[in-house]
Amino acid sequence: MYSTTDFRKGLKIEVEGIPYEIVDFQHFKPGKGGAMVRTKLRNILTGRMQDITFRSGEKVNKPDLETRDMQFLYRQDDDLIFMDMTTYEQLQMPVSTTDGKEGFLKDGQECRVLLYKGNPLDIDIPVSMVLAVVETEPGAKGDTVSNVTKPAKLETGLVVQVPIFVNEGDRIKVDTRSKEYLGRE
Repeated sequence: MYSTTDFRKGLKIEVEGIPYEIVDFQHFKPGKGGAMVRTKLRNILTGRMQDITFRSGEKVNKPDLETRDMQFLYRQDDDLIFMDMTTYEQLQMPVSTTDGKEGFLKDGQECRVLLYKGNPLDIDIPVSMVLAVVETEPGAKGDTVSNVTKPAKLETGLVVQVPIFVNEGDRIKVDTRSKEYLGRE
């Protein structure tokens, strides 16, 4: 169990059976009565934000969260199939829970999967990844205006905007949070 004195940004807690992540918190003392802790929490299951106020010293539960190293095997309809690297057990994860991260997964890629009570919730991928461009339009000669971009389809199927000088077969570095081009490799 956690006490309100243990609260910090990023801490995962369970309130009324629902797992939350602390986004922000503030310790305050009203004019009368005991101190309080005002928190802004993100529901880990739905992603919705919620404000909850706790009395100072109040106890909250630790959620049953687990992180496992897994290998992405393949995509099947609207599910992603992962394999646990130690037990070789396979897990299905709905694409809707990945928040767009599925566009960076390659078959056979290792990543960390966050589980809540044995069910996959989220995947942890690197901040940037190097991927090959498989399809893009050729750059027009003489088109040298700054910041000219064009769409490029990557080996995972993700489409990102790249500078005009990037060609098919180039390996580019992409920011996985913003899906922006960072440079050529």
